[in-house]
Amino acid sequence: MKKVEAIIRHFKLEDVKNALSEQGVSGMTITEVRGFGRSKGHTEMYRGTEYAVDFVPKVKLEVVVADDSLQTVIDTIMRSAQTGQIGDGKLFVSELTDTVRIRTGETGEAAL
Repeated sequence: MKKVEAIIRHFKLEDVKNALSEQGVSGMTITEVRGFGRSKGHTEMYRGTEYAVDFVPKVKLEVVVADDSLQTVIDTIMRSAQTGQIGDGKLFVSELTDTVRIRTGETGEAAL
């Protein structure tokens, strides 16, 4: 099993969620996060004053999938989250050793 974490733009969340649902992904976790990458944030004007936005607001989407679904999930997120602009986000993939469904005690892929 793999855990896919995607940091994406807020306005792309609905597109990504719908695309993953069409691919059969049954669950995901969404967290509002702030951070910066290579761009180191940006500057904005507010009431005539320019100020720096060091931490850019983003959405972190977490999905756990079976190994054989990994590439499909990555391709789906890439296709639906991409705008072609700096700041589209990042994908991180990690190995999971086990998953347990608390209600039933099921483990492994059965718990997904």
